[in-house]
Amino acid sequence: MQTALIIGGGQGGLSVLKILENSQMMKVMAVVDVNEGAPALRLARQLGIRTGNNWRSFMEERPDVIIEVTDNTWLFGEIRKHAPKAVVIPGSVARLLAHLLKQKEELILKLRNQSYQYDVIFESIDEGMIVIDETEKVILFNQSAERISGINKKEAIGQSIKEIIPSSRLPEVLQKKQAEFNREHSLSADAKIITSRFPMITEEGEVIGAFSVFKDITEVVNLAEEITNLKEIQTMLEAIIFSSDDAISVVDEKGRGLLINPAYTRLTGLSEKEVIGQPASIDISEGESVHLQVLDKKKPVRGVKMYVGPKKKEVVVNVAPIIVDDDLKGSVGVIHDLTEIQTLTKQLDRARQIIRTLEAKYTFEEIIGRSEEMKIAVEQAKVGANTPATVLLRGESGTGKELFAHAIHNASGRRYNKFIRVNCAALTESLLESELFGYEDGAFSGARRGGKRGLFEEAHNGSIFLDEIGELSANVQAKLLRVLQEQEIVRVGGTKSITVNVRIVAATNVNLEKAMAEGEFREDLYYRLNRMPIHIPPLRRRKADISLLCDRLIAKINQDYGRNVEGLTPEAMQKLMNYSWPGNVRELENVLGRAMIFLNYTDKLIDAAALPFLGKRRQDNENPADGQSNSKEAAEKPLQEMMDLYEKEVIQFALAKANGNKTMAAKALQISIRNLYYKLEKYNLH
Repeated sequence: MQTALIIGGGQGGLSVLKILENSQMMKVMAVVDVNEGAPALRLARQLGIRTGNNWRSFMEERPDVIIEVTDNTWLFGEIRKHAPKAVVIPGSVARLLAHLLKQKEELILKLRNQSYQYDVIFESIDEGMIVIDETEKVILFNQSAERISGINKKEAIGQSIKEIIPSSRLPEVLQKKQAEFNREHSLSADAKIITSRFPMITEEGEVIGAFSVFKDITEVVNLAEEITNLKEIQTMLEAIIFSSDDAISVVDEKGRGLLINPAYTRLTGLSEKEVIGQPASIDISEGESVHLQVLDKKKPVRGVKMYVGPKKKEVVVNVAPIIVDDDLKGSVGVIHDLTEIQTLTKQLDRARQIIRTLEAKYTFEEIIGRSEEMKIAVEQAKVGANTPATVLLRGESGTGKELFAHAIHNASGRRYNKFIRVNCAALTESLLESELFGYEDGAFSGARRGGKRGLFEEAHNGSIFLDEIGELSANVQAKLLRVLQEQEIVRVGGTKSITVNVRIVAATNVNLEKAMAEGEFREDLYYRLNRMPIHIPPLRRRKADISLLCDRLIAKINQDYGRNVEGLTPEAMQKLMNYSWPGNVRELENVLGRAMIFLNYTDKLIDAAALPFLGKRRQDNENPADGQSNSKEAAEKPLQEMMDLYEKEVIQFALAKANGNKTMAAKALQISIRNLYYKLEKYNLH
């Protein structure tokens, strides 16, 4: 028997302990709670079960199942770390499981009682009844069948029906899936019966057996008129329709209510007294009675939408006629609740939208790059993922900063909590502030009643990705600094501090040092954000990755556009390699997508002619001194700006010539390595 450890001695733990102790499904090894007087601990002591106040002390005994009912999300994560092989059940699931186990035991007891009742009925009825399974073997044989047929029940059970009653037509009914009503049959020369045979078919259309109900012919003749009566048919149908979860209503040939099931009452709100004996239109709020249409045409009508009951429930109705011996005896309708289906569909769509905004979709394995610069960036990001430090992703637009943010979250200990993305440049200052920090009731005109939680509160125990961090206003910068320093926020219009535990991943493509020098970015915020900067190289500095990126992007575009392109020709690849890619990977994807749109569906490779025009731009390995400057353009710029631009280009050329080796580049420029790093920072050349 498996062992279980219950962590949490409150009412939740008490409920779980009672269920597990009564069900005897597993052995409770101990109950843990910091409160010695917790109700679950008191019951455990009475039952002779060990108790404690520290769950870690029981980890060496390796419980099979750990049930955490403290509602502490942090504790749930800790338990999973210390007991990776155990099944850890959170409190909400535990309480649901306890509820389901209790329901299960109640249902089992109810099923036993019902089974006993059915056995009593089965053996008490005067009609003989034989049931076979799908292999034609007898599985039920009541006492009346034994009396009428003269066959011993013990000899019949488990035998083929053909061996017991060679003339039986139950195998034909099983094979054809068609019922036979009131057929005369000879068991022997002096024993004749009237029998009805029925296939047993599941809702999925699977035949699981067949059964026959029969009587001595003398008794059947006396009951013939009653069997053809619609009321007798109603009695036979009640056992079936009352167990259905779909709403069912039956009317007689005059269109008056004859029978409804509990599901019908739940759906329409109408009781038997309000429906039985009343016209078929009694339950309709909007629309025409489908029962009356069927009684008029004597043909089934399906898929009719209408509104029923006082609450005007939107439903779809299927109605079929009831015909006995070619005589119309009434109609039966099945009603499906469309309101519930539509509500569940909307909730599912909403849940999917929320999940798409909260989940982090990418991992480090999906980051493509074999160049040394990209490997360094990935390794730095992996180190950052395993620390609580704020990470600042720096790089040009289109280099994949958001991809890194996703991967950092998924590689961190916060991976099971929320990941929220915010583009700081896409919202106005007031809207961004209310979105990030939330607002109190009445904070401004149009504010939601009761206030609203901000994204920092939503991301509690998770991560938040602040893209375009350099676009923040001074006011929002001050509030963000408070989050980084104090781990707390204040809602707009509020005064109460709210503690949040959020890991911030920021990104920018602007020169924060320049913005700081110009007074547009707070110096204290810069140093808080810049504790772990990661520079993502532009595509022009990692052209060795272009081939790998093309393979991945072509596969993605194939799926999006329904194409079957396999790659590029050598000439096309060379054309891509010769371009400087100011738009980085995003521009590369755009170029490939445009080329594939205009390819013929039979083309397997992208050639150079299919690629759009790629304007000539200076490459990293071109010496800026080799070109002629535009004197008119230069004359319009200040001298210092021209000198900074030229110095930046010279450093870029030296780095390209040294294949990115900063020590060699500093030596070639005849400056110290420290001075080179200063200039790289100054010109955002990391």
